Amino acid sequence: MTPSETVVAFVEAWNRMDWDAVLGFLDEDVVYHNIPMEKLEGKAAARAFILAFQPEAVDWQMLSIAENGNRVLTERLDHFDLPGGKRISIPVMGTFEIENGLIKAWRDYFDLATFTGQMA
Repeated sequence: MTPSETVVAFVEAWNRMDWDAVLGFLDEDVVYHNIPMEKLEGKAAARAFILAFQPEAVDWQMLSIAENGNRVLTERLDHFDLPGGKRISIPVMGTFEIENGLIKAWRDYFDLATFTGQMA
């Protein structure tokens, strides 16, 4: 798979809520950073964060994708349906660094106020 194909498959796994597949795309030493939140280092930390967030449905819409070597940039609208009928929609710019077919670094840039305002 090309780096872009890896990222597209990763997003599709999120949309299926196939957590084993999602985690299978992450390198053991992955650095996962939801900017402006704390950076997570290692697959175990990423796993704990991902599995703690229990949406009822996920729909990440890929608006744009660009590849330069092993780096993939995405523009997305990430939608989450949460328990109790709450829906969160967040515009996200994502950067992925792929090594040996796995995500070695993943940074998502979004406005924290947009997220927290919808969580209230």
